[in-house]
Amino acid sequence: MTIQTRRERERADRERLIVSAARELAETEGWDAVTTRRLAAEIEYSQPVLYSHFKDKGAIMAAVAVEGCAEIAAEMRTARLAAKDTRGALTAVGETYTSFGRRRPALYDAMFTHMVDLPFATPEAPAPLQAAFGEILQAVEPIAAKGEDPGLLTETYWAGLHGLVTLMRSGRLPEGAHEQRLELLIAHFAAG
Repeated sequence: MTIQTRRERERADRERLIVSAARELAETEGWDAVTTRRLAAEIEYSQPVLYSHFKDKGAIMAAVAVEGCAEIAAEMRTARLAAKDTRGALTAVGETYTSFGRRRPALYDAMFTHMVDLPFATPEAPAPLQAAFGEILQAVEPIAAKGEDPGLLTETYWAGLHGLVTLMRSGRLPEGAHEQRLELLIAHFAAG
């Protein structure tokens, strides 16, 4: 192994450590607790070391968002592929998406609520972001009526799922009726 290879591996390990520490801290104490000073103390590196990897907290949050999108894409893919039919795939993706947002609130916020410096809905979007949207698209596309834009239909379904997650987490919708709301959303999408 060359010195260059070792250094690249060590740098990648430090980046993973920083992102992991940020995720853990955010999940236990919220994103306000995630500061470069606090992260430096958590991982036992100096703040300049953090800045040599990420320009600011926003860049760290963007890295967390990319990881989260890869994770939710994998979960939705598994659920979609296990479904028996088109409606089942739509249901499985919706259930997986909303469950992820409720189970992993800080990660979900980094992905879809907080402002991060990532291009969404463009060809320049990182592959994990495209994969996450692609999994929802794969479930929605088969129900699109002739002449409907599957991309716009997917964005609308995604917005409905996001609204359910956000409103339940904020206490504006009671948790108890979540399954009924999700079924209503799916029924109206699949009825087309």
